[in-house]
Amino acid sequence: MNANSTSISAFARFALVLLALSLLVSACGFKLKQAQALPFHSLYTNIAENSAFGAQLRRMVSANSPQLRWTNSPEQASAQLLAINQNRYQRELSLDPNGNVENYELLLSIEFTLIDQNGHELISPTTLTAIREIPNNPNAVHATRMEIQSVFQHMELSLVEQMMRRLSADEVKHAYMRSQQQDSLPLLPDANPPASATSFD
Repeated sequence: MNANSTSISAFARFALVLLALSLLVSACGFKLKQAQALPFHSLYTNIAENSAFGAQLRRMVSANSPQLRWTNSPEQASAQLLAINQNRYQRELSLDPNGNVENYELLLSIEFTLIDQNGHELISPTTLTAIREIPNNPNAVHATRMEIQSVFQHMELSLVEQMMRRLSADEVKHAYMRSQQQDSLPLLPDANPPASATSFD
């Protein structure tokens, strides 16, 4: 077996392991350690349901808070989880003496906020970021692409877990309880979110 075949085989095994872990998480109804049930009973988000990030987010929230109902209308939701900005990029980090890429840097970030049905801010605009560095094999381009895709998927799961911790934090619960008792607070100027948003396009 030549070095190229060995490299492709190693990348393929790595991708299969990540896929198996992802399926295991989904099948087990993953519940994030130390995450509390969310205090509200219905939630709207502009993070697209048909995106990988949006699907993982919904699975994790529903597993953690089975009583929660997702709505397609912000007016019908007790709270709104709004993505403000999302980024995904890959850049060349270093080159070898022959001009080939030695390493890539991968980055995912999402800026979001959480407001209640009256526009009261429960989580101020917050940015979550995941950065990874991976080596490039110029002799196994397809295998490198497979690894990059697998790493991006793992990074998305990491951001979903971070977001879930923020949503289920004690301060969010307390802020929501206070907001229900203070309906006279002024609305945020941009309380109405866009109808939909895509993830990391």
